Amino acid sequence: MKAVWNGTVIAQSSDTVVVEGNHYFPLESVRQDVLRPSDTHSVCPWKGTASYYTLEVGGQQNPDAAWFYPEPKDAAAQIRGRVAFWKGVKVEAD
Repeated sequence: MKAVWNGTVIAQSSDTVVVEGNHYFPLESVRQDVLRPSDTHSVCPWKGTASYYTLEVGGQQNPDAAWFYPEPKDAAAQIRGRVAFWKGVKVEAD
């Protein structure tokens, strides 16, 4: 699978975990140079508290377009160390 935004592949892996229709990529498969920490957080009753990244590609920003669970609850342990995307990021098969 690959994640593409602003014409650039920002993540690529054959090892994604699908939860609620979202592909969670291993953090090491995501380009670190496009991730900017965000102060945004949200809470899921069964996954825990999510943190977000803003994407920056080609001088353009996509605020809070990537999220991850730093300390997922036991029910979501399979997404620890993984990042998912939305807000215009296209996730597709390689």
